[in-house]
Amino acid sequence: MSLESITATYGYWALLIGTFFEGETILIIGGFFAHLGYLKLPWVILVSFIGTLVGDQLYFFIGRFKGQKFLSKRPVWKTRSDKIQKLLERYQTLILLGFRFIYGFRTIAPLAIGVSNVKTGYFIILNIISALLWSIVIGVGGYLFGFTLEAIIGNIKHYEYEVIVFIATVGILIWIFHFYRRRTYKNRQLNVGKL
Repeated sequence: MSLESITATYGYWALLIGTFFEGETILIIGGFFAHLGYLKLPWVILVSFIGTLVGDQLYFFIGRFKGQKFLSKRPVWKTRSDKIQKLLERYQTLILLGFRFIYGFRTIAPLAIGVSNVKTGYFIILNIISALLWSIVIGVGGYLFGFTLEAIIGNIKHYEYEVIVFIATVGILIWIFHFYRRRTYKNRQLNVGKL
């Protein structure tokens, strides 16, 4: 099975699932595949919009109805949620529109917003706007990334596997960096608590 046929068969489903959970890397790859002609850019944007919107609405409603109980079992998330709550007091609209653009902020922010006193309707409206902007910006960014690479190295289809591995590796390295930072922060907090 070729990369083109795998992408045509599973690409949109992978985008939907990937953007539901986090998604920057998968959406950049989706935009890149659209540049290669394996996917259609408008569908990449639509599918990623649905994935990110549904995921963040789910996290918001978990926060709204089970947030305190959920956070009480996760002290590190509770600490991060408290920080987001403080930011919401000063920059509510900016946080609601921008949280998904900050790597590592996407999962905890809607949960923390759900715990806060932000009105549900207000969150839904701004979440729709933010999800649409995010899907367009990141999806088109992946498409333009492919366009730029093609301008530099010529026929990009000869290097498609290498480019995908490169994008995925960068995404994984960013995830490892954030995971390590969180773990270091958690260990520091535990050590401070022991003093």
